[in-house]
Amino acid sequence: MEQRRAVVVGAGIGGLTAAVALHRDGWQVTVLERAADLAPVGAGIGLAPNSQRALDVIGLGDRVRELAAWQGDGGMRAPDGRWLARTDAKAAAARFGGPLVLLHRATLVEILTSALPEGTVRTGAAATLADPGDAHRPARLTTPEGETEAELVVAADGIRSAIRHALFPGHPGTRYAGCTTWRVVVPAPARPFAPHETWGAGRLWGTQPLKDGRVYAYAMAAAPAGGHAPDDERAELLRLFGDWHHPVPEILAAVDPGQVLRHDVHHLPDPLPAFHRGRVALLGDAAHAMMPSLGQGGNQAIEDAVVLAHHARSGPGFDPAVALAAYTADRLPRTTAIVRKAARTGAVTLLSARPAVALRSALVGAVSRFGPGLVLRGFDGIADWRPPVAPTRPA
Repeated sequence: MEQRRAVVVGAGIGGLTAAVALHRDGWQVTVLERAADLAPVGAGIGLAPNSQRALDVIGLGDRVRELAAWQGDGGMRAPDGRWLARTDAKAAAARFGGPLVLLHRATLVEILTSALPEGTVRTGAAATLADPGDAHRPARLTTPEGETEAELVVAADGIRSAIRHALFPGHPGTRYAGCTTWRVVVPAPARPFAPHETWGAGRLWGTQPLKDGRVYAYAMAAAPAGGHAPDDERAELLRLFGDWHHPVPEILAAVDPGQVLRHDVHHLPDPLPAFHRGRVALLGDAAHAMMPSLGQGGNQAIEDAVVLAHHARSGPGFDPAVALAAYTADRLPRTTAIVRKAARTGAVTLLSARPAVALRSALVGAVSRFGPGLVLRGFDGIADWRPPVAPTRPA
């Protein structure tokens, strides 16, 4: 039987996961990446139990779990250091069936690419959709080397997806969420700290340990679109967060100004009518870009990839209309709900009026005292997700 061909456009986390899942299911897979190399633009990524179970399906879940670094307590704090809500790693693992794993994106990219045949990923290979295809003809892509055809195209081309626009030109697309983010990875400070996310007035800071002894720190603040620091982004972080509790000042003291990543936040609050058209499936940020408030962007892309491969199982009965409609039916309602929840959480996080901030802190503290696990309960229905196919490792 002739092997069916899939082309994945974009070698981010979701695209690479889709490539591995399709390859394991018998597809001949090519990944086309516009960038000149796979050096990830990013810092850390948090993988919750839902995406770990998706990675179990392709045999990589345990490799990720081995990198878990959060062993003790943590939670939500105020800028002066007061704990608003506490939780711990054991409670999270018990509630959702696994730990939260923080790792560098480069590590995850390496894990995924190691599961692909050599030559699968082609860098410096921009691709444009020429024809989405249908049940009777393949999809066509234009690349620097000419035109290529495929029985399946996976559009994992990110938040500014050109393929999304080609498939749904009438859709309004992404919208600025009113905030910007910063990310850094630095050596761990000498003084120990508990993993935390700290909410201030229109500002947020998070500090999380990595397995290799470094620390992943992230920040978010309400800001006009397209802004930049007048000097450098480390100086901007010092202005915004320099007087916050330990370990924030120590983290900022260790930051190389040239290594601070700053990105405005855009999301897709208006859901697409579908995640497919013809033989093309949208995945990850191309399908459902969301605010980082829940830390689920990469997790949902990994879920997408495994569910797509499940419905696109190669074989004599492959029907793109049926398979991709089933993929949309599985993923569109779930991701739409998570996009909306991330936006609501982001709005609460970025409250800036002093009375509103005080009321938020009081409510979080009160609910946490009377019902432990407030932080964890926010992930019910998200982190406890299970894939529609059995894992390749014992449960």
